[in-house]
Amino acid sequence: MATTMAYQQKLAEKLLVLNDRGQGVLIRMNHIKKTCTDPKRRPSFLADKSMEGVVKYINRKFPNIDLRGSSQQLSNIQKQKSAVLEGLSSYYESFIDVMEFRDHVYDLLNTIDACQCFFNITVNFDFTKNYLDLIITYASVILMLSRIDDKKVLVGMYNCAYELSNGSSDPSYPRLGQMILEYEHPLKKLTEEFGPHTKSVTEALLSLHSVYPRRNLPAEQWRNAQLLSLLSVPATMLNPAMCDTMACEYLSMEVMERWIILGFLLCHTSLNINAASQDLWKMALRSGLYVTLIRDEVINIHKLSEEHLDGLKGYSKRLADIKECKEHTIVNCGATHREKRHFLRHALKELIKVLEDEPALLGPKVLFVFMALSFSRDEVLWLVRHAENIPKTKTPEDFADVHMAELLFYMERLQALLGRYNYVIQRYHLQYLSQFDALILNDTIQSIYVCPEEESVLMTSFVSALSALTLKQCGKEFDFKAVRMDWLRLQAYTSVGKATLPLKEYPDLAKIMNMTQFHTKMMDNVDELLNETADLSSLCFYTRVFEKMFSQSSEEVSMQRYLMAFPMVCTHFSQNTHQMCPEEVSNEQLCVTFMEEIAIQTCTVVLEISTEQCNLHEPCASDDIKTLFSLFLSMDKMHLTLTELCTSYSMCSEFTVFKHIFVPSEFLLTQLETGLSKIFIRMAHYNQTTQEIARPSELLAGIQTYVTSLYTLTRYINVDITRLVKNVLLQQTQPLDSHGAPTITTLYTNWYLESLLRQASSAFIAHCPTMHCFVNHNVENEQNFKADEYSDICEMRALAELIGPYGLKFLGENLMWHITSQVSELKKLVFENMDVLVQMKANFDKPETMQNLQKRLTGCENVLKRMTIIGVILSFRTMAQGALEEVMHRHCPFLMGSIECLKDYVCTDTDIKVALSVYELASATGLPCDIDPALVSAISNMRSDNSSNEDEYKTTCLLLVYIAVSLPTLSVDPNSFYSRERGGHQNNIHCLAAAVNHLSAAMFTVQNKNIEQHLKEFLQVASSILLQLGQNMDKTEVKNRDSVCLLLDMIVDESPFLSQDMLEDCFPYVLLRNAYREVHRAFIYTMG
Repeated sequence: MATTMAYQQKLAEKLLVLNDRGQGVLIRMNHIKKTCTDPKRRPSFLADKSMEGVVKYINRKFPNIDLRGSSQQLSNIQKQKSAVLEGLSSYYESFIDVMEFRDHVYDLLNTIDACQCFFNITVNFDFTKNYLDLIITYASVILMLSRIDDKKVLVGMYNCAYELSNGSSDPSYPRLGQMILEYEHPLKKLTEEFGPHTKSVTEALLSLHSVYPRRNLPAEQWRNAQLLSLLSVPATMLNPAMCDTMACEYLSMEVMERWIILGFLLCHTSLNINAASQDLWKMALRSGLYVTLIRDEVINIHKLSEEHLDGLKGYSKRLADIKECKEHTIVNCGATHREKRHFLRHALKELIKVLEDEPALLGPKVLFVFMALSFSRDEVLWLVRHAENIPKTKTPEDFADVHMAELLFYMERLQALLGRYNYVIQRYHLQYLSQFDALILNDTIQSIYVCPEEESVLMTSFVSALSALTLKQCGKEFDFKAVRMDWLRLQAYTSVGKATLPLKEYPDLAKIMNMTQFHTKMMDNVDELLNETADLSSLCFYTRVFEKMFSQSSEEVSMQRYLMAFPMVCTHFSQNTHQMCPEEVSNEQLCVTFMEEIAIQTCTVVLEISTEQCNLHEPCASDDIKTLFSLFLSMDKMHLTLTELCTSYSMCSEFTVFKHIFVPSEFLLTQLETGLSKIFIRMAHYNQTTQEIARPSELLAGIQTYVTSLYTLTRYINVDITRLVKNVLLQQTQPLDSHGAPTITTLYTNWYLESLLRQASSAFIAHCPTMHCFVNHNVENEQNFKADEYSDICEMRALAELIGPYGLKFLGENLMWHITSQVSELKKLVFENMDVLVQMKANFDKPETMQNLQKRLTGCENVLKRMTIIGVILSFRTMAQGALEEVMHRHCPFLMGSIECLKDYVCTDTDIKVALSVYELASATGLPCDIDPALVSAISNMRSDNSSNEDEYKTTCLLLVYIAVSLPTLSVDPNSFYSRERGGHQNNIHCLAAAVNHLSAAMFTVQNKNIEQHLKEFLQVASSILLQLGQNMDKTEVKNRDSVCLLLDMIVDESPFLSQDMLEDCFPYVLLRNAYREVHRAFIYTMG
C-alpha cells in the first residue's frame, strides 16, 4: 500500500517543485523585508504622515479590523483605496504564496510520514537532500516572514482597501491573518508542527554522521591526508576518483550545517535522547557563529538556539552545551578557517598546475575539481558572513584575509579549465558510462531477486540509455535529465516503508546509481554542478565586505596579479535571480567599481614609470649617485607592481555580468586616456595669471618621449597604445576633451591671442617677414617671453603637430572673431566720415580738393591701427597655415597632392560657391587660397538684417578709400621706418598688405563683386595720395615717405589679383626703386 501511495503521490516530483517554489517565496520575503526597511523604496502609504494613525490602528487591531466602527481612523484609506490596492497587491499576494506553500509542505510531509519513508544521505542521496532542503526552506520562509515588521500593516491595509472597494473582505484574509498571528514566535510554532515528523527528520539528519564529521576536519588533517593532491600517490594518478558517496564529497558544508542547526531546533527532543544527535549538533555549533537564511540574512545560531531552548524544560544541559560551543567558536573558529583557506590556496594552485600541464587528467580526476571548488566556496562564504558580523575576540585579524584574491583567482581558473576542456571530460565519461557503468548496473539489476514492474522498467531504461552511447556521439549535446529524474523517482519508490524493493537492502545499487548520476552530469550538466559547488553569487549582497576584501588585496603587492578575480566573481551574480522575484535589482555596478579601481592602479603605475623615464633624460649632477640609485630602485618597484597588475589582465579578455560585456583592457585604456590628457595639459605649464606656457616644440618633444615610454606597456599586456595615443591627441585638437576639460588647443589658442598677438597689436612685438616669425623690440621689462621662441618656423610646425587641422581651425575661428570685431569698428568710422569719403573717392586725382577734404577727415590713425591689427592677425594665421601645410605634406602626401590638384582647377570662371567649398577643404590642410574661406564666413555672419547689399558694398568701397587716403599719416610716425634686416616696418604697418588683400577679397566675395577691379581702384587712390605726399617739401612730414611707399609694392606682391603692370600704371616704378635704395642706404648707415 505504501508503494502504491508513493507511485500515486509523486513524491519525487513534489519535492522538486516545492523546493523551487519555496526558494522563490523565500527570496520574495527577503525582498519585501529589504523594501520595507529602505526609506527610498518603502511603500509610500507606510511613510505618509497622514497614514500614521491608520498604521497604528491596524497594528493594534490586526487581524480583526472593524471598518464600520472605525470609519474615522480608516478614512484616509477610503480616499485612496484604488492606489492602496494597486500598490500593495504584490505584497499581499506574496503572503498568500507563503500560506499556500505552507499548505503544500504540510500535505507532502504528512504523506511522507504516512509512507514511512527511509532517509539516508549516503544511499538515497537525492531523495534525502530534497527532503532536508524542503524542511529547511520552509523553516527559513517562516523565520523570514517573522522578520518583516510591517507584515500586519501590509496585509491589513490591503484588506481594508479591498473591503471598501468590494463590500467584503478578501476570501484569503481570515486564514492569512491567523497565520501571521501564529508565527509571532516562529520557532515555537514550527516545533509544534514538526512534532509528528521528528522521526523522519532525525533519521535524515543522523545519516550525515558518516559525511559531516569527516568533512569538518581541521586544515592540519587535510594536510596530513594530502587532500586534493593528484601527486600524493603517483601510481594512482590515472585511476578514476570514485567513492561510495560521490555527491556527498562536494556537498556544501554550509548546507549541512543549516540542516543540522535548524533541523535539530525543529525536532529538539532528539537532542536529549540521542547521543549521536548531540555530537552532530555540537559539532555544527562549533563550526561558526552564523548560517545563512537567504541572501545576506543570517542566523546567529547560538543566540537563536539559546532563546529557543531556554523556555523549555529539561534542556539546561543543552543550554550549557550552547554556551560552551559559543566560547569555543569565538576563540578557535577564526584561526581554524584561516588555516583552511591557507591550505586551499596551495592545494588549488598545485591542482591547477597539474591539470593545465595534463588536462586529460580532468577525466578521471574531475571529482577533485568539484571538491576543491566546494571547499573553497564554503570558506569564502564563511569569511564573508563572519566579516560582516565580527565577534568580540582577541584576534579580529582572523576574520580578514588579504590573500582572498588568490583563492578566488584559483576558483575562477578551475572553472575556466572545466569550460576549456569540457570535450575531454565528456569523452572520458561517455566511455565510462557505456563501458563500465552500464555493464555493472546491468549485473547489479540481474542480481536482484524481486523487482516490481515499475522499478524494473526504470532500471532497464537506465541500462538501455547508457549502453546506447558511442564515441561517435562525442561533441554532441546530451540530455540525461530524464535519467536523473527517473533515479529520483526510483529512490522515492524504494524508500517507502514495506517497499517490495527496499533500497536500503541494496546499497550496491545505490552506490552505482549515485556514481552514474555524477557521470551523467559530466556529460550535460557541468554548468549546473559548477553553480552548485562554486556559486559565489551571495557576495552580490555583501557589497561592503566584498569591497573591503578587494581593497585589502589590492594593497598587497603579491595579490595584485589576482585582482581580476573580484570582477570575475561578479559573473556569478546573475545566478541569484529567481523568476518569482524579478524586481531584485542587478548589481553590475560593483563589477564596474572593481574594474575601474584595477585600471586606475595600473594606469597610475604606468604613468609614473613614464614620468620617471622622461626625467631620466634630464642631465644629472655627478654627485647625485644616491639619488640615481634610489630612482632606479623606485623604478624597479614600479615595474614589479606593473608586472603584477598586468598579469591579472591575462586572466580573461572579456566576460559578461547581467548581459553586460566587460572588457578589462578597455577600462585600462579609458583610465590611461584620462590620465594622459591631464599629464599632457600639465606638461604645457600654462599659467593663466602670469601668461606663461611651454614652447610648442618643448611640449611636443615631451609628449613624444612620454609616448615612447608608454609603449613598454605592450610588453606586459596586449593593448593598442597607438589607438590610445591617437584618441588622446585627437581630443587635444578640440576645444574641450571628452570630460569637458580644456585642451592643449584651448591653452595655446588663449595664449597666442592674449599674449603674443595682443602685444604685437600694440607694436611691442614686430612681425618679421624675413625670419617668418615675430620678434621682440629692444624694450626692457615689456615682455616676459621671447616672441621668436614661440613663433618661428619650428614652433609653428610643432604647434601644427600638436593641435592638427582641427585645432588650427579652432584657432582660426578665434582669430576671425577678433578680426570681425575690428571690422565692426572700421565700419563705424566709415559711417562717421561717409560724406567726406564719398567726395574723396570722386576727387582723389585733384590735389587741392583732396588737401581740403583731408583736413575734414578724422580717425585716420585709428583706421590704420585697426587695419594693422587685422594684418598682424592674418600674418600669424598665414604662418600657422604654412606650418600646417608642411606637416600635412609629411604625414599624408598623397592626400595633399589630390587636394592641390583640385585647388588648381579653380579659376576665375568657377562658381563662387564651388570655389569656396574647394578653398575650405584646401585651407583645412594649410594650403594658401586666393580667398580665405574662414574670413568670408566670418564677414558674411556679420551682416545685420537691416543692412542691404548696396549699403554693405558702399561701405566696403569707402573703407578702401579711407585706408588709401590715410596712408600719408604713416610717414609722420617714426616707427614707420622699414627695416631691411626684418623685411618689415617697426610698427608692423607692412601687415597692412595682408589686411588689404585678404579683407577686400573676403568682403567683395560676400557681396559678389569683382575683387580685381576694386583693388585697382584702391591702387589708384593710394598712388595718387602718395604721389601728392612726394610734393610736400616739409621733411618732418615726409621723414618715412619712402618706407610708406613700399607698402604699395607689398600689397601688389602679396595679392593674387594685382600685378606689377597695374602698379606701374598708377605709381612709377622708378619711385619704388628710389624708395628701396633710400631705405637700404639708411640701413647701411645704421649698421655702420
